[in-house]
Amino acid sequence: MTGLDAHLIVEREAFRLDVRLTAAPGEVVALLGPNGAGKTTALRALAGLTPLTGGHLVLDGLSLDGTPPETRPVGVVFQDYLLFPHLSALDNVAFGPRCHGVPKDRARAEAAGWLKRMGLDDHAAAKPRKLSGGQAQRVALARALATHPRLLLLDEPLAALDARTRLDVRAQLRRHLADFEAVAVLVTHDPLDAMVLADRLVVIEDGRTVQEGSPASIARHPRTDYIAHLVGLNLYRGEAVGHTVRVAGGGPEITAADALTGPAFAAFPPSAVTLHRDRPTGSSARNLWPAEVAGLESHGDQIRVSLTGELPLTADLTTAATAELGLHPGAPVWATVKAAQVRAYPA
Repeated sequence: MTGLDAHLIVEREAFRLDVRLTAAPGEVVALLGPNGAGKTTALRALAGLTPLTGGHLVLDGLSLDGTPPETRPVGVVFQDYLLFPHLSALDNVAFGPRCHGVPKDRARAEAAGWLKRMGLDDHAAAKPRKLSGGQAQRVALARALATHPRLLLLDEPLAALDARTRLDVRAQLRRHLADFEAVAVLVTHDPLDAMVLADRLVVIEDGRTVQEGSPASIARHPRTDYIAHLVGLNLYRGEAVGHTVRVAGGGPEITAADALTGPAFAAFPPSAVTLHRDRPTGSSARNLWPAEVAGLESHGDQIRVSLTGELPLTADLTTAATAELGLHPGAPVWATVKAAQVRAYPA
């Protein structure tokens, strides 16, 4: 058997992590979740830095339970990279092979090869303080890969980068991960990092898995408010009868494109919401609700409007449309959504 088969149980006084993880060689799995969900605890358990209190950890058919961190075939790229400040980029990368008994000259030759692969052969002699954030990230990745790990762990690898650098490094990291032949586990709270870098997402909330699947399937069918917020959808749970979903807790009815019977989710993007200052007449939209503006904020090149009322929701408008409607906190509006833009799926 190859790949990762893990059931991570870590119990603390006020927290319990209980997460199952499987991955095939060559697969990149992202652990996604809010702060405090247990992502870092899971990563530390995989690395052997936090002991399991239950479950198991098997890599390529061999149990790693109780195996010291330094003897595990695991490479780690930390959020702050943790490069040795007194060593050059070359010797930072050579450090891993040296710890595994590789002679100095051979280790440095292998490190030079990794730096060339990362496009950093001109920076081999540079100390970490002389490297940009993107360069330091690639040195940290090269250091982790130089030991030929069977499990690569990446802890928020792009978090320390500015927005502009992040775009370039994300693309580079994706190429390097595509060439990695073993298992990679990425921990992040950034949905774009997860969607771009991972083949499969495992979403953790309160120490347990709430949803897993391909990025596309999770983006289409979120199952918690946290996931819906990440992928930018309005999400409601209720009871479906045909094309109508009655929102739980005495909420209104939502007319959807899909016909279902039983517990269901109804979801639609903020861009599907049209706002009116007066109740529209002659509108073809099947969904119509009174609301009140709770807040406005910039969202890319649009304005995201938060609305309260019988159906709390968000809408994305152009700056011109926002100004034309005269929107401000407390302003009463009517929200419409066409049924064709509402997706319903089993809860």
